[in-house]
Amino acid sequence: MTYEQTPKPYEVEIGVAAGRDAVWEAFTRPAVLRRWFGWDYDGLDGEIRQIFVDAAIALAPGQMGWPDGSYVEVTGDSNRSTVRAVREGTSSSGADRYDAIEEGWRSFLVQLRHLLEEKPRGARRTIYLTGATTGRQALDLAAGDGGGAPQRAGTRVAWLVDPDEHLIVIAGREPLDSPAVGPMEVTVSTYGLDDAAFEVVRKRWEERWAPLARGAKVTTADTPAP
Repeated sequence: MTYEQTPKPYEVEIGVAAGRDAVWEAFTRPAVLRRWFGWDYDGLDGEIRQIFVDAAIALAPGQMGWPDGSYVEVTGDSNRSTVRAVREGTSSSGADRYDAIEEGWRSFLVQLRHLLEEKPRGARRTIYLTGATTGRQALDLAAGDGGGAPQRAGTRVAWLVDPDEHLIVIAGREPLDSPAVGPMEVTVSTYGLDDAAFEVVRKRWEERWAPLARGAKVTTADTPAP
């Protein structure tokens, strides 16, 4: 007999050096959402509409929720904001267990902060790498272009900005310090690249990722969602 796990409570918080109104706009305007949420694939616009328009519930000024009881809120002033993604609950069992939505928020809020603080110009185009490897191998790969040591956002997510000003977010099913091989995602966010320049970046990452990860895949806007 099997039992469904109780949804895991979580609270993911990030500070952003941008005004509260600008941050809230990034959650409520699909055109802005597309510049930071998720990664490019052919169904991204539909996913954004389903999550942030069709399913979203206005709870209070600066607070948006969903039918499962989770919510996101933005507080702050005209200079600095705090974003919190929350799923409330009382269960303390399995506090360290993996939750895809929780870890997704960790990755996506890093991307949001990058957009609002660094203000990159041009359309975002991403390279989304998936496959099984260790956290250390993925971290070393990300740092290999001279971007320095990745910064942590929890135990399963890390990020850095490489010398070409691409944001690289590494996210694992296992903690990144674990020696275990597990599913890994690397999202490379570029801005303002034309087709030729983007293809150079995509090919470089594909060539580096393929020998490193078991079942390596590369997704861009021209390929199906993984």
